[in-house]
Amino acid sequence: MEMVSLAREVEKRGIIRQQIEESLEAKQRLLDVSEEIKEFSNMVISALKGGNKIMICGNGGSAADAQHFAAEFVVKFKHERKSMPCLALTTDTSALTAIINDFGGDYIYSKQIEGLGNSGDVLIGISTSGKAKNVRNALLKAKEKGLKTIALTSTSPLGGEFAALADLGIAIPSHSTSRIQECHITILHIVMELVDRELFF
Repeated sequence: MEMVSLAREVEKRGIIRQQIEESLEAKQRLLDVSEEIKEFSNMVISALKGGNKIMICGNGGSAADAQHFAAEFVVKFKHERKSMPCLALTTDTSALTAIINDFGGDYIYSKQIEGLGNSGDVLIGISTSGKAKNVRNALLKAKEKGLKTIALTSTSPLGGEFAALADLGIAIPSHSTSRIQECHITILHIVMELVDRELFF
């Protein structure tokens, strides 16, 4: 039993090391899209300076990232400052359930954009695989209404198509959902840092 327990502990340490090394490798690749990250921040800064708002959406873990990012705009990132207008389209349960019931889940975000989006706003759509139809529809509706659009995704075949729907697409070169999500949140935090520094500090 002791030998089995020891082997399991060694295996756990190996898994931990592997996961950390994979995460570091994925984040290192973000240096290849540093110009796109800068453009992302510039689009957001320009919209906010023009009196417009930011909207963001995704599914599953990406929905949580959308809410996380929106909260940092409205509340704060690192330091107290004026609240900024940002909506996570994942949070209005009455609207979401009504849209699902009346129109279907593929339209939960595009229907909200139809009512809430204005020309000059920015929509950020997140899909690790690129196959999320509701986020795809959101990007298309946003462009139709004159919003600027940003897609965060991966370099999967569908990810490439998804990125091409937006004015700016940033694709993470990984096939691991967890690594892609980690890189997305890193990008969002970098953008938040750049926005705060430009507008407040």
